[in-house]
Amino acid sequence: MDLFGKVEADVEITASASKFHQIFHHRPHHISNFSRGIIHGVDLLEGEWGKVGSIVIWRYSHDGKVVASKEIIEAVDEENNSITFTAIEGCLLQQYKSFKLKLQCIPKEKGSVVHWTLEYEKLHDGIPDSHGLLQLCVAMSKDIDAYLMEDNEVA
Repeated sequence: MDLFGKVEADVEITASASKFHQIFHHRPHHISNFSRGIIHGVDLLEGEWGKVGSIVIWRYSHDGKVVASKEIIEAVDEENNSITFTAIEGCLLQQYKSFKLKLQCIPKEKGSVVHWTLEYEKLHDGIPDSHGLLQLCVAMSKDIDAYLMEDNEVA
């Protein structure tokens, strides 16, 4: 069995790609306000919101429990509305040697598509692919879109 894995999903949303990207880029700490069942908090530990090299901690519900993942912002591409987080400590590294989450918001004629890519190396071959976390990302994307469609500003 291959220890390296990659799962991807596309989420069609009504919001513009730039508005959606701004939430993750500059305001991830607001996500817990409108995705309460999933995200319990996002805190900046080092650096500045949205800056490469900054460290954030995500607290979220997964598999029936609240867990935390400390992540570094590895890459930001404002032109292509993408951001990449790499886990450096926490729950993800209990099962994975490495774990990277990338999201890209792709504009469409109406709305946009949020493309999630999760890449990882498992600690051993008994660990399943990360479809559960991918579904969490999909659900969170829908919560963010619903918030943005209520005419809420990204400020």
